[in-house]
Amino acid sequence: MKTLNVGILAHVDAGKTSLTERLLHAVGLIDEIGSVDDGTTRTDSMALERQRGITIRSAVVSFVVDDVTVNLIDTPGHPDFIAEVERVLGLLDGAVLVVSAVEGVQAQTRVLMRTLQRLRLPTLIFVNKIDRGGADPDRVLRDIAARLSPAVVSTGAVHAPGTAAARCVPYPDTDPDFARRLRDLLTAHDDALLTEYVEDERRLTGRRLRTALAAQSRQALVHPVFGGSAITGAGVAPLIAGLTELLPVRGQQVDAPAAGMVFKLERGRSGEKVAYVRMFGGTVRLRDRLPVGPSRIATVTGIEIFDRGRTVRADAVTAGRIALLRGLGDVRIGDPVGASPAGPTGDRHFAPPSLETVVVPARAAEQGALHAALSQLAEEDPLINVRQDPNRREISVSLYGEVQKEVIQALLADGYGLAVDFRETTTVCVERLVGNGAAVEVIGVSPNPFLATVGLRVAPGPTGSGVGFRLGVELGSMPPAFFTAVEETVRETLRQGPHGWQVVDCVVTMTHAGYWARQSHSHGTFDKSMSSTAGDFRNLTPLVLMAALTRAGSRVEEPMHRFRLEVPDDVLGVVLPVLSRLDAVPRATASHGSSYVVEGYVPAGRVHAVERRLPALTRGEAIFETAFDHHRPVRGEPPTRVRWDHDPTDRKEYLAAVAR
Repeated sequence: MKTLNVGILAHVDAGKTSLTERLLHAVGLIDEIGSVDDGTTRTDSMALERQRGITIRSAVVSFVVDDVTVNLIDTPGHPDFIAEVERVLGLLDGAVLVVSAVEGVQAQTRVLMRTLQRLRLPTLIFVNKIDRGGADPDRVLRDIAARLSPAVVSTGAVHAPGTAAARCVPYPDTDPDFARRLRDLLTAHDDALLTEYVEDERRLTGRRLRTALAAQSRQALVHPVFGGSAITGAGVAPLIAGLTELLPVRGQQVDAPAAGMVFKLERGRSGEKVAYVRMFGGTVRLRDRLPVGPSRIATVTGIEIFDRGRTVRADAVTAGRIALLRGLGDVRIGDPVGASPAGPTGDRHFAPPSLETVVVPARAAEQGALHAALSQLAEEDPLINVRQDPNRREISVSLYGEVQKEVIQALLADGYGLAVDFRETTTVCVERLVGNGAAVEVIGVSPNPFLATVGLRVAPGPTGSGVGFRLGVELGSMPPAFFTAVEETVRETLRQGPHGWQVVDCVVTMTHAGYWARQSHSHGTFDKSMSSTAGDFRNLTPLVLMAALTRAGSRVEEPMHRFRLEVPDDVLGVVLPVLSRLDAVPRATASHGSSYVVEGYVPAGRVHAVERRLPALTRGEAIFETAFDHHRPVRGEPPTRVRWDHDPTDRKEYLAAVAR
């Protein structure tokens, strides 16, 4: 059977989870539609999700449409949980982006659409809530074309918007205005179609245009727009038909090598890890021994597949399907299962967290239990990046926002019986090199205490290029394991530069390499004191790299968000000075009817303060949208981050720590 993996994405409260419920009801999987407000939806299964009425973890549900198995993945809409969305994007064949017919295009809507376009992921747009008071589908369609993509076309007409009788009627192929809009849009992307029109416009029949729309939609060149209501069910049937007609359905590549990727982890009843795996090729069977992650082999002891709204045990899972696999051991999110899938499945699509905080247990004796609990939560969400200061015994986590802090607090209380509080949230900065630097330590030459020669040169790279590691020595000059040890340690050490922040966008070149081959005393056994090991290279590399970084010099940069603020025209004069005091920098101000739109940049650490001040200043009428944009150099004295591991900037302390 063919498969289609579809993600439901939206700004929070646009109605995507309600739409998922309506889809399940429409295809006959459920008899009664659950309610987000009542906590009875199928995909919001966590107790906290039901209590708060928001999606925190992605959820999978499967159904069949026209002999196609559709795996529908409901994702969080709140920006604090964007990491959960990121882990899903590489698995999808297509997406449905939900937009409210009342609020229109919102901050998260734009962030998501930019990412979908960058990935060239075929996307349908569903304008939800056409039955709500204030719904204006025509305005929202213009908003979508202006702020998301001009390559959109409405597939139906909305009648009686803003009333309980609202409905969306699909345009027939014979509708001349619909045919004209399709022709104008589609010929802009297809020269052959344009030639057909020029030669004989009668050749572009309604059916021919529908076929071209499907082809261009599957290539992510255009985005069909549907209208409807998840509450009343209006417009849902055409959307279901559009899933298999307008998104790319995949055949099963069962003869290819088994290739999958882990995108979510849970714990079973006995505490074992259960991995959510999307299969990209081949077949995985019970008792198969497969590579998992970079270097392990695991035996699959259990398989459950998503089938018609539930999970069922199976003997095998084939390409295109999503399964729960047991027996993969210490598996992590992002690990390949079998062969590594081709394509950008594990690439980063959104900015990393820009905030962090220290988690403090209510009872000091529970510090160890807290660290263990947070480590388990980090398995499900690696970007919270749990770190522990071995000296102060403080535990720190990374955050996207304040709501995520509340969720972590609730998860610790409900799942682990731990009461916690948080210190003040601080900004996560980065370090960027300002010059070139080099250092080398030679085996057997003081003060190098390790049986290794390592020379490194560092240089700044282009913004967004990441960390590159290159060899300036012959690959055969050392065993491959020693080069691997150096590269892995370089990447680990760069997580905390001279000021304690992660060093970004740089190139590290290994300029010197040397080792002592395996040796022993005469007629004796292997003597480690005479022979180099990978440990020697792991211990020496941080000292050499930190010396090179210090000579190159680095500057600390803070994350900046771009913002869009809409306020009533009579309060603009009050709002602008407050923005200035909170370090926001307006770049453009424009009048829109009875309101003003202000766009500019604000430090990430000030976003929450702006959000708190606006309601009182604007009578609650402000619309404030932000998204990460860039880093800028910190003004004044650069902040220094507390080091969490052995500190290679202090050679004496570092060597003492290694010796312990």
